[in-house]
Parts: sequence; C-alpha cells; structure tokens
Amino acid sequence: MGKIYAAIDDKIQKWVAKQHMFFVATAPRSDDGMVNLSPKGHDTLRMLDNHTLAFMDYGGSGIETIAHLRENGRIVIMMCAFEGPPKIYRFHGRGTVITPLDKEFEQLAMQFDRTALGVRSIVRVDVQRVCESCGFGVPLYDYNTQRDTSPEYIRKIGPEKIRGYLAQMNGQSIDGLPGMTEEESGAYEGPV
Repeated sequence: MGKIYAAIDDKIQKWVAKQHMFFVATAPRSDDGMVNLSPKGHDTLRMLDNHTLAFMDYGGSGIETIAHLRENGRIVIMMCAFEGPPKIYRFHGRGTVITPLDKEFEQLAMQFDRTALGVRSIVRVDVQRVCESCGFGVPLYDYNTQRDTSPEYIRKIGPEKIRGYLAQMNGQSIDGLPGMTEEESGAYEGPV
C-alpha cells in the first residue's frame, strides 16, 4: 500500500503538475495549540528540485502557517488524486517563510505567475520524507476551473487595503504566536 521515496522523482513531479489543489498542514509546539490545515489552489505550487518545493502564499484570513513555521518549521504538503487512479502523496519537511523583504524572494517569485494574485510570502519546503499511499477512500470529482473570487477581490480592493488588513489581522496566530511584522505586512506585493 504505502511507499516511501528518497526524493521527488520525475514520476512524482509529473503527477504533481497535473493536480489542481494541495493541502498544507502545520502545528505549534504547544500540546493545546491548534493544528492548521489549509487547502490551496491557483497553480501556486512549484517543485524546485528533487528535495525542495515552494508555494506562493497570497494571503488570507489567518497567519497560522507562517506563525507555526517560524516557531518550529514543521510542515506537510498533501495532494490527492480527485481524477484518475487513486493516489495520495505527502511531502514532510521543514518550511521557511520568505517575504518580499528577503533577498531570495525575487528569484523564487519568478517561478510563479503573479499577474492575478498578490504575494504575502513564499514558503519553501526542504522535503525530508516523500510518502505515497493508496487514496482508495478519496472520492472522484470532475475539475471545472479555479474560482476567480480571490483574483477579483485582490483587484477590487487593491494592495494598500490588503497591506492594512495584513498589518491589523496577521500580527499573531490564533494561539498568540508571532505572525507577520508591520514591515512585512507593508511589503505585501500586489499582482504584477
């Protein structure tokens, strides 16, 4: 059933490129802290090499992923096949948050289409474990298209209002962990 891989090989990379969404899970160190699980879409995941992937974080209502990664670095990316043969991949690793203030940001940001979505940060994951499982219990769904709600909302309110929102709402996680600094919130990059 399950299989562990030493690296993200070409077969896995090709499979990942065909998927339309992925899930990101993180957790704080605290036993009573909240585990965070977020669905992601909009072609925001990139395989950088056989041991590294990155996703573009265009912002949202919470800051859990960033806060957890800054506290302990633990992350897992999961993808499952909603079409075709059943399959699940989990990419366990250590995540690093890279904001527009960081010198490596621009090089990583060039990997993504930034014309519709803004960028709060890019999360780079140094993958330590790649696990495949059957996915027999995952239902089949027909993919229609990505929702245009986020790009329309971002275009409608503009980068300045988003920066203000991030400064007000993304300073700490629901568990009280540090999130984004005001300077980082102010560096939010709107669509280019």
